[in-house]
Amino acid sequence: MFDHCLYFNTTSLARLLERAWSAAFAPFGLTPPQGFLLRVVLKRPGLSQRELAEIMTIARPTATRILDGLVGRGLVERRTGEADAREQHIHPTRAAEQIAGALDAASADVTRRLKQALGKQVFDQAVGQLRGIRAAIG
Repeated sequence: MFDHCLYFNTTSLARLLERAWSAAFAPFGLTPPQGFLLRVVLKRPGLSQRELAEIMTIARPTATRILDGLVGRGLVERRTGEADAREQHIHPTRAAEQIAGALDAASADVTRRLKQALGKQVFDQAVGQLRGIRAAIG
């Protein structure tokens, strides 16, 4: 019925992926958005909330809510910017740094399983095509 519907097929896929990533991040007490955002903060400490929202392709209020959860778990901290006191920069805490390797390993495991299920070439092509679609309509 919806064989040619981009919305239906991408949201169906998103629900399946949500389950896989939820299971991967559950041992850390994180949701998938929190897990991905924390991985960005760990790789690029000191980004502003605006920059994090852009990288994650989410609205700033959404980034703020995700960050509030991470702050509440003691995994990130906000620091006032040196150049502009109105801007806050996000840094990982020691607790976040201690789980960074395990968090990356959990993410790598999900990616490995998806590549195994789809085949590396199909996986890589799908990700590339989805990024292109997102860029074209975003």
